[in-house]
Amino acid sequence: MNDDHTSPTDSEDFDTDNLSPGALADAEAELHETRRRIADAPANVVVVNHVMGLYELAAIHLSANPPRLDEAVLAIDAVACLVEGLGERLGEEYPTMRDALSNIRMAFVQVKGSEAGGN
Repeated sequence: MNDDHTSPTDSEDFDTDNLSPGALADAEAELHETRRRIADAPANVVVVNHVMGLYELAAIHLSANPPRLDEAVLAIDAVACLVEGLGERLGEEYPTMRDALSNIRMAFVQVKGSEAGGN
């Protein structure tokens, strides 16, 4: 990610000053291959992958010492937006994603309760 929180999407966005021509060509080929693989994957598979990444982000913030509840709730809300908003469109993984959302919400409530009780 760049400092402005955007991700590079074109080779022009990369700092290429320190790359040899061969390394630059390799990086461009790798970027092209990554884009091809993403384009070949069904969108629901890619979206489910992102849902799981957001789930993991929430879990990381919940398990921090001390827990970062504000950060966790943002990630949980993002999971909810995708899972509840897309529902069955997520495909065969929808029930798993729905259960994951329920589980991370319960974990949040437990951690928040522990924090309140421990303060």
